[in-house]
Amino acid sequence: MHRLKKYPNRRLYDMTDSQYVTVEDVRKLIMKGESIHVVDSKNESDITRSVLLQILAEQEQDGTGTVLTNRTIEQLIRFYGDRFGRVASRYIEEAISAFLEHQDMYRSRMKQLNALNPLNMMRQAFEAGFNPKERQEPGPDDLDSAAQGGPAGPAGAGEKGREE
Repeated sequence: MHRLKKYPNRRLYDMTDSQYVTVEDVRKLIMKGESIHVVDSKNESDITRSVLLQILAEQEQDGTGTVLTNRTIEQLIRFYGDRFGRVASRYIEEAISAFLEHQDMYRSRMKQLNALNPLNMMRQAFEAGFNPKERQEPGPDDLDSAAQGGPAGPAGAGEKGREE
């Protein structure tokens, strides 16, 4: 978890990495799966939710790949005055957790299916056949062994040579 401190000049200081960061840097941390905890530098109050909501608002305002429709945002606002707001909060959290779990299972299965794909297997075999690092050329010992009917040569070649 990254511990951040927000100063009156709106600058964020990452106390974990000992450096100033931007809101975009914080967003990237979250996208990588990191958690954050943000405190106000004046009174040490927890302002994590405020920073998270700011990041969310900026993401939605950006317009590229919005997640929340206007209708969804309106309904979320309505939950604040509703007695079922806490139930809705737990439900949304559980639904997102279940969605993420299913997404991970889907990705895992897709990787497994990709590994079993016959075309993928043929491509890998083709690439391995032409990869100079993986391909072994016969060495001088292999050639001598083949000439004497060893394992590299045709079966029984050495025995016929001895009989004649």
